[in-house]
Amino acid sequence: MTRHQPLFNLHSLLHHIDSESDDDDDMDSLSVSSILSPSPSVAETSVTSHDMSMRSASPAPSVRSMSSSMREQIFRQEYGRGLNNYSDVYALPADDEEWERLEKQYSYMTSLMGKYPPPFGDIMRDEGPGGEIKRCLDLGCGNGAWKVLLHVIMDVAHDFPHCEAVAVDLVPMQSPSMPPNLRSEVDDLNMGLEHFYGDFNVVHAWLITSGIKDYDRLIDEISHVLRPGGMIDLMEWGFDIYDGNKQSIPLSVHGPPWLAAFLGLVISAIKKRGGDVGGPSRMATLVQNHPDFEHVVVQEFWVTTTPWMKDDPEMVRGGINMREDVYAFLKSAGPLLLGNGTPAELYEFMKRRVTQEMIEAKYPYWTRLRRVYALKRR
Repeated sequence: MTRHQPLFNLHSLLHHIDSESDDDDDMDSLSVSSILSPSPSVAETSVTSHDMSMRSASPAPSVRSMSSSMREQIFRQEYGRGLNNYSDVYALPADDEEWERLEKQYSYMTSLMGKYPPPFGDIMRDEGPGGEIKRCLDLGCGNGAWKVLLHVIMDVAHDFPHCEAVAVDLVPMQSPSMPPNLRSEVDDLNMGLEHFYGDFNVVHAWLITSGIKDYDRLIDEISHVLRPGGMIDLMEWGFDIYDGNKQSIPLSVHGPPWLAAFLGLVISAIKKRGGDVGGPSRMATLVQNHPDFEHVVVQEFWVTTTPWMKDDPEMVRGGINMREDVYAFLKSAGPLLLGNGTPAELYEFMKRRVTQEMIEAKYPYWTRLRRVYALKRR
């Protein structure tokens, strides 16, 4: 695995953090951009830390249980959290704590946008004896979010028992109740999808950009994976935060607001590891401009990150949900930040500041959930 130089000059920060109890304003004078120091990017010549021979063959049997030796090969422990062991890019956890966060997030997301896009049922309908066998592919990037993808792909497998469903990620799906028409494959999307070309009627790719090196390439590859008339379904949280007027807050600004500063650190760390943080903002344009796609639908859902809209019960409920997600994400981001050179003192300082900011709910934050779906031309 490629090693990274520290992102921050530790000596220039410690005296600010050590004096926090005496003068909290010392840290306020530091901007994210002022404490970042250059660091080499992940080597462009290596798409993974494992060679092509380690890829899952397609088709492959479902992974239903793991021995201790398999678990040691697939997972590693860093900074008290379990991470996937196959990717140099994705550094958020793949453990039970992260699964719980993402399961709650999935429940909230589907309450906003529904489970399936309108064309889904028609595309996946049973063609009867002798007809085409419909197939659905879910793409993950290494977060082990099978509590999320499990909902998505198992819903598909149960709701459309005539179809074949495949879930791909860097860690195996495990469930004692996987239906017979669902299988799990362990693979790195950054290595390409050529082995899936022309095989699927629907491809889901949700919440994966931080583990993808080239999002433009991925969209193009999905176009080849889809059969004519098939559907691409993309969904991402943008790496953005907005003020009460829905104007973007610069993520390099010093706190407060501290949530914006924390996200600035996260984005810098993702970029240093090679993740394509611009994917969510380009997602709609990439699909709209791609010659293989038509009937493109772009949806945006504005979500409050704290319950600051006291006069709107629905927004209060949403704000409470998202605030809980932020609390959990502050911990989930630990391996990513600490593993890329963020001093532990700075990380703990930022967690405290963001947590207090969320509790007080003084700042009217918004964020956006983006969804794009489209059909492949026949």
